[in-house]
Amino acid sequence: MSKVAKEIGGWALSLGIAFVIALVIGIFGIQPTKVLGHSMDPTLSDQERIYVSKLSHTLGYEPDYGDIVIIDSRVNRERTLKDDIMEHPLFSLLSGKVDDNLYVKRVIGKAGDKLQFKDNKVYRNGQPLDEPYLNETMLYESNEEITVPAGHVFVMGDNRNNSKDSRDIGPVPLDHVLGIKING
Repeated sequence: MSKVAKEIGGWALSLGIAFVIALVIGIFGIQPTKVLGHSMDPTLSDQERIYVSKLSHTLGYEPDYGDIVIIDSRVNRERTLKDDIMEHPLFSLLSGKVDDNLYVKRVIGKAGDKLQFKDNKVYRNGQPLDEPYLNETMLYESNEEITVPAGHVFVMGDNRNNSKDSRDIGPVPLDHVLGIKING
């Protein structure tokens, strides 16, 4: 084998290893993503780039109240490892497709919580939430009390009057919570 062929082979191997490492980090560790739309205004803006820790998804732990999470909004279907791989930004970049099933939202309720929407506020277990991140009064009200099922969270956008969230899609299974926004 010639010296040039060995050099090319070495570079190809290095690039292949780097690609695999980037894939593994993005699927199981940390992943950049972009906010699409205005449902998180004023906290996050349309097209803002954020970084998400995927460890909660990888290790299966529950996010905290107030955490900003990225979710798979297709809550009525099972998720697979293939979903995690195909949602990696490298594949989105190669395909040129934006996955509009991924939402960025805030955790409002966890398993067992009873949520009510009255007096233009969210009540969790009978107490109104203090939500300083909202920039306007929520216009949504409902007579229904929602109990968050085991293994689920209830998420809402900070722009309550312009957000498709758990009020529309229902509580989100924990395996559909793909990561938690890294502060910063």
